[in-house]
Amino acid sequence: MGNESDSTFTIGQRVHSVGDSRRIGTVKYVGPIQGYSGDWVGVDWDNGDGKNDGSVNGVRYFQAKSDNSASFVRPKNLAAGITLLEALVLRYRGESTNEEEDEMYVLSSSNKRVSVQLVGKDTIQNKLSHFEKLSSASLAYLGVSSAGPPNEISSVAPNLKELDLTGNLFSKWKDVAAICQELPALVALNLSNNRMAQNLTYLPILGNIRVLVLNYTGLKWAQVESLKDLLPSIEELHLMGNEISEITPTSKFVQGFSCLRVLNLEANQISEWGEIVKLSELTSLEQLHLNKNNLSQVFYPTSDSTVISFTIEAFKNLRCLLLGDNNISDVDSVDSLNSFPLLTDVHITTSPSLLTLKHDPLHN
Repeated sequence: MGNESDSTFTIGQRVHSVGDSRRIGTVKYVGPIQGYSGDWVGVDWDNGDGKNDGSVNGVRYFQAKSDNSASFVRPKNLAAGITLLEALVLRYRGESTNEEEDEMYVLSSSNKRVSVQLVGKDTIQNKLSHFEKLSSASLAYLGVSSAGPPNEISSVAPNLKELDLTGNLFSKWKDVAAICQELPALVALNLSNNRMAQNLTYLPILGNIRVLVLNYTGLKWAQVESLKDLLPSIEELHLMGNEISEITPTSKFVQGFSCLRVLNLEANQISEWGEIVKLSELTSLEQLHLNKNNLSQVFYPTSDSTVISFTIEAFKNLRCLLLGDNNISDVDSVDSLNSFPLLTDVHITTSPSLLTLKHDPLHN
């Protein structure tokens, strides 16, 4: 199915081991190896489960990310991926295994399972030849690498609104663009654990996308800045685990994102509250998730307390602020939470006696 037996691989291509779609890596070398016959493919594995650092017998073919994250594999033992339609058939047409049924969920920001109420266990068989009725699909870790031929997926499943592509083989934004263009009804897309390229050149305006999940994709804020003009309707943006340490807007504050209500920056590497202040003019922002960063201080930004003057009230609609598993312990930081105009829901890892918000928790 798809390109499973294709022996032509290119540098930068995402692949997985034949028979194990969860063992994913990036092609770093294609060609001969001294002392061995035939062609080999050098792969740097995402999970670090390799045998070398990209060198064999003292000859370096590429530099892996760690000493044992790479290995050299015969082309026949690597899969280049399948199309979106092939994945739909694999997941929803035919008897589903218990494992597949267990995977029909997504992880919330707190890593709790949230059931995907798309095609439940009791209705899978009823959907066999009715992909056009599918409104949501979970295709996590199936080795999906492309939208397939033009008009293929749009003619078969035109009503998909929610699509979970966690842990597949995407890296190029043009492939994501092709999927979005084939699925005009799509409003929620999960690309977590795909290693996305930093170049967004081929991504068109995605006017219908309201929820975009880019957890553990390697995206930095420079790419988020590029996304803001391409996602005019975005309401939820999830960016967990991308090692983001700086918010780098094109001006003093992050602008645009006029519909953005939820921004998830959990499990990143932000240590200075001044970086968070750059988000304070997002006028629709209601929830800001900052758990598991390196923050040690919180303050409410005013023109008096910062060297920057504000054109609007800072964090004017922020209602929920998650600060668990940071390094915040001082009273001044906790007291400053009372200065946020509408803040009523706070999670902070500190002494409960320090945390008392003045706002009525039922305040709207």
